[in-house]
This record gives sequence, C-alpha cells and structure tokens, in this order.
Amino acid sequence: MTALPLTEVCVESIDAVVTAQDHGADRVELCASLPEGGLTPSLGVIRGALEVARVPVHVMIRPRGGDFLYSDSEYASVLTDLRFMREVGVPGVVLGCLTPDAQVDTARLRELVCGAGEMSVTFHRAFDLVADPFRALEDLIACGVRRVLTSGQQPTALLGQECLRTLVQQAGERIVILGCGGVRPGNVAAVLGATGLREIHFSARRNVPSRMRVQNRAVSMGQSNTGQPTDEYSREETSGEQVAATIAAARGGAVATLREVGGHRSQET
Repeated sequence: MTALPLTEVCVESIDAVVTAQDHGADRVELCASLPEGGLTPSLGVIRGALEVARVPVHVMIRPRGGDFLYSDSEYASVLTDLRFMREVGVPGVVLGCLTPDAQVDTARLRELVCGAGEMSVTFHRAFDLVADPFRALEDLIACGVRRVLTSGQQPTALLGQECLRTLVQQAGERIVILGCGGVRPGNVAAVLGATGLREIHFSARRNVPSRMRVQNRAVSMGQSNTGQPTDEYSREETSGEQVAATIAAARGGAVATLREVGGHRSQET
C-alpha cells in the first residue's frame, strides 16, 4: 500500500448514513435488506440519504435476492431505478448481472454503464459467483466499470486474500478492487497488508432492542432461513463505535506499512 485506504460502510437507513460519516467513513453504500446481501432501497430513503450526506452515497440496484440472472421484467426495473438515481443526483450505483453460465452479462452491463452517465459504477458481489474471476475482471474493465466489490470468491476477505491480491495486481490502475467480507477491527490491517487493497468495504452493525413499551410477541411478520419466526422487537443498526474502530485499525495498519517501507528505502539509500 502507498496511501491510507478509502473506507466504505454499507448502511440501510438515513440515520445510518449520518452515523457512518460522523465516525469517519469516506463513502457509504446504501442498501435495503442486508440479510439478503442488499436490495434496492426505497425512493424515499434514497432522497433522504442524499439530503443528509456529506460523503458520496453509492446506491445498490438489485431487484431481488438470490442469483443474478434476471428476467426481462427484472432487468427493466433495474433500468428504471438507474434512471431515477441519475435524475436525483446519486453519485454512484452498485449493480451487476450474470449469464446462465456464470459469466458477466456484458451486453446488459454496457447498457447499464451507458445509462449511468456520470455516476460511478461498481459491480457488486455477483463477481464472487462468476466462473472465472480473472476473465470477468477484464470484461468489467472493457465495459467501463469503475470498481468491483469482492471477497475474492470466498466467504471472507481473509480467506480470499490470495485471489484479492492477484486481482489487485491484474487491475493495476484500470479498475478499483473494493475488498469486503467479514472485515472487522481485528483483521482489517491483515487483509490490507496481505492484498494491497486501496479501498475496503464493511458493515458495522449491532443488535438493538425495540423501544416499544407494549409488545405482542405472539405475532411475527416473517421467518428466518431456518423457519424460525423473526423477532419484531429487535433489529440491527450501524454502530458508530465499530465504524470508528475499523477505520482506525485500517489506517493504523497502513501507517505502519508506510513507515516500514520508508525505513527500508532509507536503508537502501
């Protein structure tokens, strides 16, 4: 690394945008439904986030959970969302689509990049499901994508560090590799040091209880993946303390690396 890393925090609400930027985030990714990996947030949330944001807001465009092979109607909704975000002045969008054989859908992606205009385009973690990430990276570059969000095709950035390091080297200055996946204060310096990433993405969520004084726990609005009823009287929100701690650890590790490199250079001269 030759500079302090840029930090992006994944958030779900207007309040979380404020929390993340107040605790040092350089950029936020705005989503809905993070347990599903992130979906397109509502128009009201997008407008509200832009009103309070002092840092760039990149908005997820993903019409549903599951795979990234979209029907014609789903893709049409992506184009509609993209036009809205361009009209309201969103700085960047996060999107992606694949073919049935797990390649980047370059035909659709070129149309999306063109439709984005001046908005920065990030290809999201659909990248971690492609058959060949190194070929896919070249496809993204050819389509004009600005950055790609990836954990190196592994559950976490630590496990995917070899792939991430190779992607960073292959990318050079042509596209930004935005590393993600289980990034925490205790491991972010190791991830950055092992990969050479210049940008890092993480969520920093904590569980908070409801402030409802009267509660009816006999009723649940949904079910978890295990079939258990959801708890309507607790939720996850962005933790400012975790945001600050992760950023401090990332930048502390970067400073240490710079000092070490500087020391080696001074010995050589």
